Amino acid sequence: MWLHAVAATEGRSLHLTCDLTPTTGADLLAWMADQLRASATVRANLPHLASREEQVSHLAALLKEFTGALHEGVIEEFLLARGTMDVGRPMPSLPFVGGIPADEDLRVRLTASGAWYEVDGEGRVVMSAGGQQWTFASHALAMVRHLAEGRTTSLGELAVASSLPVGQVAALVSELVAADVAAVSRSR
Repeated sequence: MWLHAVAATEGRSLHLTCDLTPTTGADLLAWMADQLRASATVRANLPHLASREEQVSHLAALLKEFTGALHEGVIEEFLLARGTMDVGRPMPSLPFVGGIPADEDLRVRLTASGAWYEVDGEGRVVMSAGGQQWTFASHALAMVRHLAEGRTTSLGELAVASSLPVGQVAALVSELVAADVAAVSRSR
């Protein structure tokens, strides 16, 4: 976002400008503030008309919430969450605007970078990409793993890997395409 003008002194020239956005402590704190909104203490109104003692007590409760959120793995959690927020480059999946047909030869890939998944305590697959989250049955694990690795693969290959019918794979992929985190094409 810095205005500049580049000119070659001799002959032709090619210039590449990169925008690098550093990740700072302020970014971590802003993310933590959003995470802490689940706490009733953090959501409560500040006691600005209360006594000094009540204000100090409220501040101590806020400090306890904040320091509790600052655990050893918080930076890794933040970076993982931040990666799943990147919407990537949405690509149209024309002509499939009404949904993805159950065609095993159709190719699919995620367009959102930083996709992440885990298996929750109930065996469900939780996938995050492009700032959104989906929960799938355990049968979808192999399919989600393929997609999260960034490979372009066919619906048929995903169906075989997950032991799901191509129609169910197409329905799942339709959700990801509708959310602009995946694209489908006929080309290899």
